Amino acid sequence: MTHERLRAEVLAAIDAAAPELWVLALDIHAHPEIAFQERHAAERLCAALTRFGFAVERPVAELETAFRGEVRGSDTGPAVAFLAEYDALPEIGHACGHNLICTAAVGAGVGLARVVGDLSGRVVVLGTPAEEGGGGKVLLLQRGAFKGIDAAMMFHPSGVTWPIRGSLANVRLKVRYRGKPSHAASAPHEGVNALDAMIQFFVSVGLLRQQLRDDARVHGIITYGGAAANVIPDRTEAVFSVRATDRKYAQETLARVIECARGAALATGATLEHEAIPGYDAIRPNRSMAAVFGRHLQRLEWPIDPMPERPRMGSTDMGNVSHSLPAIHPYVSIGPRDLKGHTDEFREAAATDAGRAAMVVAAKAMALTALDLFIDPAFLEEVRRDFETDRTP
Repeated sequence: MTHERLRAEVLAAIDAAAPELWVLALDIHAHPEIAFQERHAAERLCAALTRFGFAVERPVAELETAFRGEVRGSDTGPAVAFLAEYDALPEIGHACGHNLICTAAVGAGVGLARVVGDLSGRVVVLGTPAEEGGGGKVLLLQRGAFKGIDAAMMFHPSGVTWPIRGSLANVRLKVRYRGKPSHAASAPHEGVNALDAMIQFFVSVGLLRQQLRDDARVHGIITYGGAAANVIPDRTEAVFSVRATDRKYAQETLARVIECARGAALATGATLEHEAIPGYDAIRPNRSMAAVFGRHLQRLEWPIDPMPERPRMGSTDMGNVSHSLPAIHPYVSIGPRDLKGHTDEFREAAATDAGRAAMVVAAKAMALTALDLFIDPAFLEEVRRDFETDRTP
């Protein structure tokens, strides 16, 4: 079968599956589940993959809601994985559009499944839970779920369409202050106020931000601030995220934040306890794959937005994947340019006709990019070469 015939078959398969995929996307949107609890979404996605002829394995890597669907051509060719995210955010649901990410991954897999008998290689749809802070892909990497995968890709909904975009490396910091309780009215002088220490810490971080690079981000919440207004708090707790465009500066910033925490303890007499939890690496998108993905979007008559000098960035565990194998994480628009993630507006956009269109076109562009990897050895070698030459510490 010619390249153009294969391409036409892939697109036809995705178009045929699109109505079912959209019903699935809306169902997952209506049943938001937070990290590692995505049982309904995993069940529905696995059922869909089975109907489309994939051999499905669940659970994967000892993660209850992780799964792997696979169809095989010849084992001698590359293995390409489409990564599905399907966890929601606490309280505001699918305000990051993961209902579209997972169904686009299934759609891309379905497109290639139509022609896999004429290809050498394997098509994988990998269900990756807990992107929103749980690091599902990090755990899957550590436990061998990406072994044998030559390239991985996914798309992310956005207010813009960018084939390539960076992300921030991040580290999570847990902070606890311990003080001494006392009656806040009759004997405040006998207490050590752990809340004062926490507030001082937040103030110090606010001042520190003035001396950080423009790409650094430090933000946190108090998760426990005391039990009663008339009791000097003897314990307070907070969680912070420390980010930067590279891992080295994120670690340097973390060290300075911890010094702020120590200073607050010294100023108030409280005792500091802290724990730094490794987070996500900054993404290292494979430029060769991203360029081809962008060309397929244009061929599908989907406009690409100009990249600003300083694009907005968050963090993703896809960053860790991109340091282990060639990977892309492009963005496709589901609404106006000023649409921002993790908002009520973004959640609503993820269930609109614009969201449906983005899901379908992303599935098509990913599938066609993967098709090129299967049938063009020179492109596959270029992707591998880019990965090796672009390695960073």
